[in-house]
Amino acid sequence: MTVRREAFLDQVKERGTYDTVQEAERAARVVLALLGAHLVGEVRARLAARLPEAFALILLNPLQSAEPLSPERFVRATAAWIEGATERTAAWDVGAVLSTVADAAGDGLLKEVLLQLPEGYDLLFGRPQPT
Repeated sequence: MTVRREAFLDQVKERGTYDTVQEAERAARVVLALLGAHLVGEVRARLAARLPEAFALILLNPLQSAEPLSPERFVRATAAWIEGATERTAAWDVGAVLSTVADAAGDGLLKEVLLQLPEGYDLLFGRPQPT
């Protein structure tokens, strides 16, 4: 089931403790564009289908990545794309967005998403996996 845009952004705003919906949207756009570069095929399409249309399109038309980024490099890349961000604030942005995405995905799809990502992304999604 697709999450409504307002509900998605409200959840990101609350988790990121942003002052405005615009700040939440900016974070969501950057994080989803970077995430989309790491996912392929049916998994990316199924995840996109659970997101609001504007965010689904961002996930499906991602920024280009020459190689999969480690979780630490993903956070640094997020900081580079958000004006005025530091690694610390970018980590907050990533957590707010990806935990909201995890809720939209559900446990089964999230496990499939995590299989396509380098080790450690479970923590970025706020869903530590047993080792």
